[in-house]
Amino acid sequence: MKLAEALQERADLNRSIADLRSRLERIMLVQEGEKPVEDPKTLMKELDASILRLETLAAAINHTNDTTRAGDMTLTRLIAKKDALLLRLAAYKSMVREAGDNTSRARGTEIKVLPSVKVTELQKEVDRMAKEIRTLDNLLQETNWTRDLAE
Repeated sequence: MKLAEALQERADLNRSIADLRSRLERIMLVQEGEKPVEDPKTLMKELDASILRLETLAAAINHTNDTTRAGDMTLTRLIAKKDALLLRLAAYKSMVREAGDNTSRARGTEIKVLPSVKVTELQKEVDRMAKEIRTLDNLLQETNWTRDLAE
């Protein structure tokens, strides 16, 4: 199995587990004399099996990410770098939005509010980070589809 396929299965398992939990919550209480629309024991067995599979898959994915190199770093490090860049990008986009908003002044006689940073420089940094994230993501995707899952 390729790493990308394992990642897809993990996402499917997470959705399935959420669905099973929801279905179980809906049938935990029934009116006296009534039966639940689904058998709780069957659903609980499905939930337990899905969680066990998720645990096994997560361990294999983590091991694969930690032992696979893409460029000059492991996939684990690459994912952490991408996540940190996404956080930084979100903060910088917010700063650009705030610094570019000069509508605080209604008339020419009111106090003038100016940005404390150069918006154009911030925007260039936002664009640079977005490009770097795309490059990292492409490297991750390429590696995910070429690397076998370590089992």
